[in-house]
Amino acid sequence: MSSIREVSRVAGVSIATVSRALSTPEKVSKKSLRKVQEAVEKVHYRPNMMARNFRAARSHSIVVLVPNLANLHFATVIRSLEEEAHKNGYSVLLGDTGGSEERDQEYMNLVETRQADGAIQLLAHAKGAPPPPDHIAIVNACGAEDTPYACVRIDNAEASKTVVDYLISLGHRRIGVISGLKSNPHSIDRLKGYTQALSNAGIPFDANIVVEGDFTIASGLNAANHFAAMKNRPTALFCMNDEMAIAAIQGLRNHDIKIPEEMSITGFDDIEFSRISDPPLTTVSQPAKEIGKVAMRTLLKKINGEGIAQETIVLPHELIVRKSTALAQKQKG
Repeated sequence: MSSIREVSRVAGVSIATVSRALSTPEKVSKKSLRKVQEAVEKVHYRPNMMARNFRAARSHSIVVLVPNLANLHFATVIRSLEEEAHKNGYSVLLGDTGGSEERDQEYMNLVETRQADGAIQLLAHAKGAPPPPDHIAIVNACGAEDTPYACVRIDNAEASKTVVDYLISLGHRRIGVISGLKSNPHSIDRLKGYTQALSNAGIPFDANIVVEGDFTIASGLNAANHFAAMKNRPTALFCMNDEMAIAAIQGLRNHDIKIPEEMSITGFDDIEFSRISDPPLTTVSQPAKEIGKVAMRTLLKKINGEGIAQETIVLPHELIVRKSTALAQKQKG
């Protein structure tokens, strides 16, 4: 069985450096850490994790709480979180809460009982939600406005306004919405951006063309059927995520509605499938990988007792224009 001494020899660093790299990787230079990691793999060294964690009073594990593992945007964020954690000697425990507060608390108990050193929450908290206890290291990724603790996110309201402004610039005046659940903080923020864009353009808000979904493919199909049955249907749809938008395209086509000739469709997130949908989807790109990376780095700083420059980190979004949108005058409405 390999030993820490053998890792030291192969890596060309001292035993003390190997020990620090395994217990507190943040205190080792990137160059030395890389040498140790490569040596560990080469000699198949497996440290005594229980002994290491006992000495350090740490588990070197992070809990990531996700409301829906099937969500493709979350999947990209999680992959980035895991990569950043691995670089720093941490493992990731995934908890699919299904949006349940009880299951959420069960996973948070792992931090309370020191089976995990901290948590990253992907569920957006509603306005007025109580903050977590001070002794728990936690960061929210993909959050919404008014998150009561450290958060890494985009400006959802401004991002929505950006895409609706674009539709208005194409001449659309009747712009429908497929939202998430109305109580969802992301839905609230994104609807705020939608209504602001309409107001700035002097377009009255019409609640009859706002259809509630739940960010799933099924709800996008159901909403498409609803809009297809309208006599005075919208000339464009703003969908609050890409999965609903791609489903809406297919659902509308089932009713022989041409996209974008008869109805323009936009999404939100820029998941990989949005680029190969037919037609390719105009959408808002969230920096999912960067959100994951920054959220994990922020959490590790909290775990290590380091100060963070700001509690809320807002990353930039980008409008990605593809072929699912067209000028309004080309449409029959």
